[in-house]
Amino acid sequence: MSKKKVSDIIIETLEAAGVKHCYGIVGDTLNHITDSISRSQIKWVHMRHEEVGAFAAGGEAYITGNLTACAGSCGPGSLHFINGLYESHRNRAPVILIASQVATAEMGIDFPQNVDFMPIFKNCSVYCETLINPSQARRMTTLAAQTALTQRGVSVLIVPGDISAVEVEDSPGFHVHLPSPMIQPNEIELEKIADILNNSRKVAVYAGFGCDGAHDELIALCAALQAPMAHTSRAKDFVEYDNPYNVGMTGIFGASSGYKAVLECETLLLLGADFAWQQFYPSHARIIQIDIDATHLGRRHPIELGVVGDVKATLKALLQRLRPHADQSFLNECKHELERVNQHRAHEEREGKDGVIHPQQLAMLIDRHAQHDAIFTADGGSPMVWLLRHVHTNGQRRTLLSLLHGTMANAMPQALGIKKALPDRQVISFSGDGGLTMLLGDMITAIQENIAIKIVVFNNGTLGFVELEQKVEGLLDAYTELKNPNFAKLAEVMGYYSDRVDHSDDLEEAVKAFLAHPGPALLDVTTNRMELVMPPKIEPAYVYSTALSSMKAIAHGRSGEVIELLKNNFLK
Repeated sequence: MSKKKVSDIIIETLEAAGVKHCYGIVGDTLNHITDSISRSQIKWVHMRHEEVGAFAAGGEAYITGNLTACAGSCGPGSLHFINGLYESHRNRAPVILIASQVATAEMGIDFPQNVDFMPIFKNCSVYCETLINPSQARRMTTLAAQTALTQRGVSVLIVPGDISAVEVEDSPGFHVHLPSPMIQPNEIELEKIADILNNSRKVAVYAGFGCDGAHDELIALCAALQAPMAHTSRAKDFVEYDNPYNVGMTGIFGASSGYKAVLECETLLLLGADFAWQQFYPSHARIIQIDIDATHLGRRHPIELGVVGDVKATLKALLQRLRPHADQSFLNECKHELERVNQHRAHEEREGKDGVIHPQQLAMLIDRHAQHDAIFTADGGSPMVWLLRHVHTNGQRRTLLSLLHGTMANAMPQALGIKKALPDRQVISFSGDGGLTMLLGDMITAIQENIAIKIVVFNNGTLGFVELEQKVEGLLDAYTELKNPNFAKLAEVMGYYSDRVDHSDDLEEAVKAFLAHPGPALLDVTTNRMELVMPPKIEPAYVYSTALSSMKAIAHGRSGEVIELLKNNFLK
């Protein structure tokens, strides 16, 4: 066997595992790794902040399904990746971080920039190990790559700088294996599920992220049961389109029709859904749960029957055992409620009075004029809600939001990674003014790397979702106001096509020009600050707390704000 440098072995192994891009910032202990990348087919993407690199890698991995890399220098360099890695890990995106470390001779003696990465990265990874024995380079890199791909999460390989430079005898026999087993419940479990469903009257289906790839089987199931289907936010891409049984999302961001289907059914079939909030589950229904992960069964709400299986394979086997239901009354009730929801949303999307721009109108126009296979990202907070409610999927469009980690500032960074991986697709970031300014520096990355993302800024001058949370708790909003620059001028200085819109009459033409521009583009839109995100069911406690907050505002001389709040949300 010929000798190879450890860094060359690591990069060769990652390239064989399908890695196309590595996101990061170069630095001392990483130098041999980046030198090896420069001589490989992997493209280095030069970021301005490592956190953005982790978000970008996760965006690429989530949408493409391919293993994607990021790499950082010792100490603070690799430490900066942590929030983006948590996001990627919770999204089950196959990402690998090469976290370079100080030389082995300097480890454990409080050397400058020496950080014990293991306990930090263990909580956001499926694999986290330090390469100490140079002869194990290919074996450990293979294991890290295979674990990230098969367990769908983040792998972290910690590599001391001196180890990456060592030449060793290579062991080329190790390579990544990607089995694709088909898993379904046993015959007895399938019969139990069928027996419950065949003898149930008001059945509802609750579809989650695990329904990816099972669209046709899901439609056939709902047709057999005459069941309305609600879905989680993360399942939107896979189940919303071409589905006459879809009655929308439930949860705080959802619709009253989805809420009705889940809460008023007699039997609920959970399919690949691990929705966390207990208040959105029925209290008296029989619940059947099918999930590929046994640890998910019954962990959110008590269930009657839980089985392990791939949703597509399980539904194929189950459909043969079901007796067609004739009663459509519950389905029709939920569909009628959906019609009412859609009428209300169409009203929300109208032009505002006196030029006011409602964020719903902006989202609707982006949806109308975006390409048929566009990919959308959105910052945590209200931009995420407007995307979920007012952007439609069609089987080709994709969406990515921070629904499990719930972070700010994810949208623009994730758009960078997705567009880098898929340069022929239109990638649109719904960015909040607060989220965008957190990681503003990497807007420059789009120019430097020629990544033609589209950034639409929902500029309402506040941390809007936090402000809403404060009102719902009966508090006077505090510390949420943002003093923003003109984002359009800022983007223009960086090299973007940019435009700013302050009046609803100018909005549609601006949206069309923004989306049509071939390079990086930013649209800064002044949206209505007083817009509330209304839940599917308004509890009396919400009304009381918001009223209490309004009374406090009046007492502090802010009656004008209260009047605007009422006009924009309850009197329109």
